[in-house]
Amino acid sequence: MRYLLAVFGIVLTVSGAWAQGIQQTKGEFQDKFRQLDEVLPSPNVYRNAAGEPGHQYWQQQADYSIKVSLDEPARRLTASSTITYTNNSPDTLRYLWLQLDQNRYREDSIAEMTRTFTAKPQGSVNLRGALKPQIRIRSLRRMQDQADMDYGYDINRVEDTRGNALPHTIVGTLMRIDLPRPLAPGRSTSFEIDWAYNLVNQDAMGGRAGFEHFPDDAREGGNDIFLVAQWFPRMVAYSDYEGWHNKEFLGSGEFTLEFGDYDVEITVPDDHIVSSAGVLQNDRQVLTATQRARLAEAANADRPVFVVTPEEAEANESSNPTGTKTWRFEAKNVRDFAWASSRKFAWDAQGFKQPGAEFETVMAMSFYPKEGGELWQKYSTAAVVHTMDVYNRFAFDYPYPTSQSVNGPVGGMEYPMITFNGPRTTLQDDGTRTYTMAEKRFLIGVVIHEIGHIYFPMVVNSDERQWTWMDEGLNSFLDSVAGYEWDPDIPWTRSLPRDLVYYMVSEEQVPIMTQSDSVLQLGPNAYGKPSAALHILRETILGREKFDFAFREYSRRWKFKRPTPSDFFRTMEEASGVDLDWFWRGWFYTTDHVDISLDRVFQMRMDTEDPDIDLARAREDMQNEPAKIGVTANEAEGLETWVQRFPDIRDFYDENDIYTVTNKERNEYKLFLDDLDPWERQVFDRAVAEDGEYYVLEFSNVGGLVMPIILGFEFTDGSTDKVYIPAEIWRKNPHRVSKLFVFEKGRELNQIIVDPDWETADADLENNYYPRRITPSRVEAFKFRNPYSFDRRDIMQDIKTELLTDESKTEDAAEGKSGG
Repeated sequence: MRYLLAVFGIVLTVSGAWAQGIQQTKGEFQDKFRQLDEVLPSPNVYRNAAGEPGHQYWQQQADYSIKVSLDEPARRLTASSTITYTNNSPDTLRYLWLQLDQNRYREDSIAEMTRTFTAKPQGSVNLRGALKPQIRIRSLRRMQDQADMDYGYDINRVEDTRGNALPHTIVGTLMRIDLPRPLAPGRSTSFEIDWAYNLVNQDAMGGRAGFEHFPDDAREGGNDIFLVAQWFPRMVAYSDYEGWHNKEFLGSGEFTLEFGDYDVEITVPDDHIVSSAGVLQNDRQVLTATQRARLAEAANADRPVFVVTPEEAEANESSNPTGTKTWRFEAKNVRDFAWASSRKFAWDAQGFKQPGAEFETVMAMSFYPKEGGELWQKYSTAAVVHTMDVYNRFAFDYPYPTSQSVNGPVGGMEYPMITFNGPRTTLQDDGTRTYTMAEKRFLIGVVIHEIGHIYFPMVVNSDERQWTWMDEGLNSFLDSVAGYEWDPDIPWTRSLPRDLVYYMVSEEQVPIMTQSDSVLQLGPNAYGKPSAALHILRETILGREKFDFAFREYSRRWKFKRPTPSDFFRTMEEASGVDLDWFWRGWFYTTDHVDISLDRVFQMRMDTEDPDIDLARAREDMQNEPAKIGVTANEAEGLETWVQRFPDIRDFYDENDIYTVTNKERNEYKLFLDDLDPWERQVFDRAVAEDGEYYVLEFSNVGGLVMPIILGFEFTDGSTDKVYIPAEIWRKNPHRVSKLFVFEKGRELNQIIVDPDWETADADLENNYYPRRITPSRVEAFKFRNPYSFDRRDIMQDIKTELLTDESKTEDAAEGKSGG
């Protein structure tokens, strides 16, 4: 028995060493170019080594037939669904998992129980002068709303299609259904669920959906906009690399879903307009003849056409429903389904043409209340069309019949064929509406971003909860491309390398590959840094031709499939023909930053070895040195030297210096030339004749992230040059390297700048200059006020304003308000 345990212990030890990968235990060498084979999952029959789906690739399918009713006064949904689940895996399944995302709003959910207190102990002081912590009014409102409401699903029935109850267990935001018989590979099963839940007040609870109330509308009791998402029990994804993706929904990590077909009947008050994923099937029952005619006109219009005009929408605000209408939508091959409903909506539409595609005319549409105003009329549908135009070039033709932008309380969120976008106009004192440059930029940017998400991840179906960057980062890269193609003068931010320097040096940076719920700063980590990395790949490392080909290949391979990071990494390398393991390792697996310092520059001249030339040059160099300070002072005082007082003591060495050429040096020079082989003599004579300008540049890698070295040369004659040194220069020494440059005679360097166009996110611009420059900056005057001084007036004011009204950015990110 001891022998067996000992052997087993040895096996464990050896296995542990293997699991750690290659280890460098001597010296300072770090292999920044080590291949990722030891990190990435091994290729298999489902995902091959080239980064494309393997010959036995599979994915599950979940089809839904849903009937849902909106109770507007109660702000409650009641629904029933039939789900047909097809097991395309090679595994036999004894139970199924579903997502119950609304349960995250329950007071006892993991998401709610693990919310931390984000107030900061700063600002006001008490009577003793001690700092008082502050709590935000928004946080108080959220707690009050949650205490007043009963949020989360009421699961009323779970049965098979014959009416037999199915055992089920709710685990937080998940529900397991135990099957009466195992589901074999290639077989399907159907079951039915009845459920209901109270829609959250999005302004109070945050999140990616909910209602927004407008108490000041002319209608008694006001109006609501309902944005409905994560509203039905959805199948948990089951994949070849993880099995059931049954990770609790905590708020930050979004969704991992299966494709399927949807048939959805939405019953709402009969004065509502509904925007939904899919295609409306019963337009004659829910739209007027005028609305249908306008919609037909819009299909061939080159600018948006109103289906419901702003005037009609505003008039509709004061109406009261006389009953209900049921809108029926079908959506094919989608991974999710969302919708919106309100009597406040104006509706405009425009056909987007993509000849040769499955859907040659895509209906680009926007739904918005009067609060959207001219801002939405000008820019929403136009931005939808622009996004498809740009993304089609980089990925594939838009694969659905509609593409929609809906205004409501959610800042930005995406679903198949429909997006929620928040920016609006501001009501002025004179009753007119206006918007700021920030709101314009926000609307155009968020529409581009959210419509872009219909490509990534709604079609290229990555696992958002595990790898947020695979949709947010790729999409942020493309939305910045689309943004600059819209108008480069708009001050877009967050997506270029220069925008991410602050985060790259931050102590709160975590690797991009971190699971989304553990990321400290989701915006820069999942959106900005991956986007900056892809911009560097496209513009600096690969070039546009190779990058664009590889990116399109990735998009094509994984259209309507589920890629992982390794599939992306491998495809980009295979299709571009460039080894990028060093890039993925540095940018995605570490928190290193870019800081390449140009430490020293040596200017040199080729010696001719001819003593009559080289010694004369040496004498000239010596004579150009500053005079010895003591000798200069003596001469200034008129001090007479000894040899001046007694010139008769001068000899041969006073008439000749160490640079005087003798026959000994001339004979050595002749022997040197005679000893050269013919080819060596040819090379040497050419170098001497050309008499070029030689420079050795010494670099250090301060930030740790290996990157190409990009140099801007400025010469004394006014000319400039730009040189790109591949990152592989760091392969033998990732800390320090030197590089020799030779320029033609007379072309002397005046200045050298590392990364002159700010394309690599270099964190320290000052060590990029040689010679070092005087750092440009500005100074601002201010009046000092002691933060600890106070009087009674300060205290009374603090009592009034102790509760802050500003909203925490941390809470925004956790609730999904800042963009999907």
